[in-house]
Amino acid sequence: MATDSWALAVDEQEAAVKSMSNLQIKEEKIKPDTNGVIKASSTPEKTDEEEKGNYSLKPYSKKHSITQDMKHLSGVRGTLSYKDKEMRGISNEIEIKGEAKESGSLETRRRETEDRAAQSLLNKLIRSNLVDNTNQVEVLQRDPNSPLYSVKSFEELRLKPQLLQGVYAMGFNRPSKIQENALPMMLAEPPQNLIAQSQSGTGKTAAFVLAMLSRVEPAERYPQCLCLSPTYELALQTGKVIEQMGKFHPELKLAYAVRGNKLERGQKISEHIVIGTPGTVLDWCSKLKFIDPKKIKVFVLDEADVMIATQGHQDQSIRIQRMLPRNCQMLLFSATFEDSVWKFAQKVVPDPNIIKLKREEETLDTIKQYYVLCNNRDEKFQALCNLYGAITIAQAMIFCHTRKTASWLAAELSKEGHQVALLSGEMVVEQRAAVIERFREGKEKVLVTTNVCARGIDVEQVSVVINFDLPVDKDGNPDNETYLHRIGRTGRFGKRGLAVNMVDSKHSMNILNRIQEHFNKKIERLDTDDLDEIEKIAN
Repeated sequence: MATDSWALAVDEQEAAVKSMSNLQIKEEKIKPDTNGVIKASSTPEKTDEEEKGNYSLKPYSKKHSITQDMKHLSGVRGTLSYKDKEMRGISNEIEIKGEAKESGSLETRRRETEDRAAQSLLNKLIRSNLVDNTNQVEVLQRDPNSPLYSVKSFEELRLKPQLLQGVYAMGFNRPSKIQENALPMMLAEPPQNLIAQSQSGTGKTAAFVLAMLSRVEPAERYPQCLCLSPTYELALQTGKVIEQMGKFHPELKLAYAVRGNKLERGQKISEHIVIGTPGTVLDWCSKLKFIDPKKIKVFVLDEADVMIATQGHQDQSIRIQRMLPRNCQMLLFSATFEDSVWKFAQKVVPDPNIIKLKREEETLDTIKQYYVLCNNRDEKFQALCNLYGAITIAQAMIFCHTRKTASWLAAELSKEGHQVALLSGEMVVEQRAAVIERFREGKEKVLVTTNVCARGIDVEQVSVVINFDLPVDKDGNPDNETYLHRIGRTGRFGKRGLAVNMVDSKHSMNILNRIQEHFNKKIERLDTDDLDEIEKIAN
């Protein structure tokens, strides 16, 4: 059976993870401390090998500690085995089939998937409230003739009192943009299917959790709602929202269909909501028969773009969906909707309503943009020092293309007396969250980061963003979306911001010119040797 081969693949993957953990990785001399902070005495080794990082971080916040979440969830059915009570990295839930040795392209794809899953988890960890999304919502109804409803308050949804109490206890005062349109569709009678584009921080998880909780009949002791997440850690985060929103509904029960939650063969589970990863859920529905899929009322597929990038997940998700009854409500969410996601969504969700985000308004009116001509890396660093010497910078984010450049720059800035934190891709998710939290709290004034960490950081005090390296895609072309996202870290919350781009070659000048053309916005040259000129831009 396919599920037997999947189980075998999981065993192989677990063995691979164990063997990977025993690898001795050459360390660079430059290494952040446990908070991601660079010490002044650090000197980088001139090598292309990147330090993997062997940190031992305390949870960065009692409120968001994953270790505490694990303890909090330990009362849920079954014991979730989890070594060291720490997350071993997103790769633990990437279910890899086939040969033990991966080709280069497969390895690259796997790493990109891990980055996407890690970024999604990071966003969930560092968000304490909803983001103020500037996107406009576009609604495409299954039946164009039916009236389009949206709500401005949760009371309009006529929720059960216990659920309304749970919504307010979570700090939601009014629906977000995505919730205004999605919730009336999700809660409609008869149930309607939905495909929705929604980014981190928009209240998407709370919306589909509310839909699941609204459909559950507590007296019926069997699974009625099924939610798929691409990784174990993301499943835990969704489970946390379910528990918070349903806390005034104590009779509602939740089970986790994740590897390590061992149940006796032949038994049926009685929890109302099951959340898990596709391989384990498929096993529970077909091979082990813990769940009767014909009784499922609501099927949620979350993080679809991450899901289909993971080998095996797409096929497993489709097989699960085919076991469900025809009247089961299907809800699919994705941050992006490239062609591959659309094709997958249409296979999984028949006759859907569709909610899309209109392309973000590419307005840069609140941000002053400049570029500085340099000849090499050292001149870039000197220009940076001149900026700091001439104007007052509350907090700054500096983006580099590689970990090696980021490590070097963080060390050099620290030698100059700056309070510097370093954020890069080799850090596990909790470490990144800890660094971001310290930066938010103002414990470090400069955050040096690689592109992998560019998204999801909202810090009100950031007054300057510096592109030490301009953003390019894997083919060396301008990455306009990343540029917009990077400099959008400043000029937030109605304040004016400053973005400075370092240009050190004809190629990077060409990249800058193409960025200017794309946004139809002139980027002025700045002479960082002229202190009067620098002082003018600060006013």
